[in-house]
Amino acid sequence: MAGENKPDDINVPPFETEDLRRNLVTFLDSDFFDPIVGGKRRVGNFRWGVYIFYDYDGEPIYVGQTNEMLRTRIRRHLTNQRTDAVAMSVLDPFEVYEIEVFPLPQFQAISSAADRAAARAYLNALEHAVYGKAIAGSQFKAILNEKDPPAPVANIEIPPSFRMCVVSDEVAKIRSHPDFRIARRSLIISRLAQVISERKVQGGLRRVLLTQAKRLQWLADRRYQALGGAASVETETGDESDND
Repeated sequence: MAGENKPDDINVPPFETEDLRRNLVTFLDSDFFDPIVGGKRRVGNFRWGVYIFYDYDGEPIYVGQTNEMLRTRIRRHLTNQRTDAVAMSVLDPFEVYEIEVFPLPQFQAISSAADRAAARAYLNALEHAVYGKAIAGSQFKAILNEKDPPAPVANIEIPPSFRMCVVSDEVAKIRSHPDFRIARRSLIISRLAQVISERKVQGGLRRVLLTQAKRLQWLADRRYQALGGAASVETETGDESDND
């Protein structure tokens, strides 16, 4: 009958969802040189590492770490919505335009408790360094992490990274439009504010709300100025009805 969903339509994910999944596979399956084995490994298959998400302005928005595999952790953030960051409306997957990862191949095959402790210390130090670099590179001097990374107890140098766009040009045309981004960011702020109002939360979540509000104000102001600013505002004619 007309209007009924065909069986094939029910199981087809939305276009933008499928686009993200497809581009994530391309990103995570990209080759990255592993000096330990002297060859290439798919970047998503590195077990230990740190990652950064960037928005459509190239602004760093979230830094995280993993020791369960970059592929697993990043996909959990962006495709199945089971992380606290997404569930609490701290991170909006719709805002992620690029991903940068910092794999740690030297810890790929460790197994002993002592080795794991050393790897954990290195991973924490790397997250701290990358987090600081992201803050320094942000025009807001803030990102959307609810918590600060642990203080480093190991001396490290930031290793080589791999960065790539995970949004197609077709989807980017939709999501990058400033009015879409303003509406979407407003929605996320509303959801986050509701979470804060309904729960006993720590200061970090309120910091995220403040950062998002600053990001929204900046985006709205840029859009307003681009369309003419004060000169674009109409003046009343003076003959409107008092009942209007």
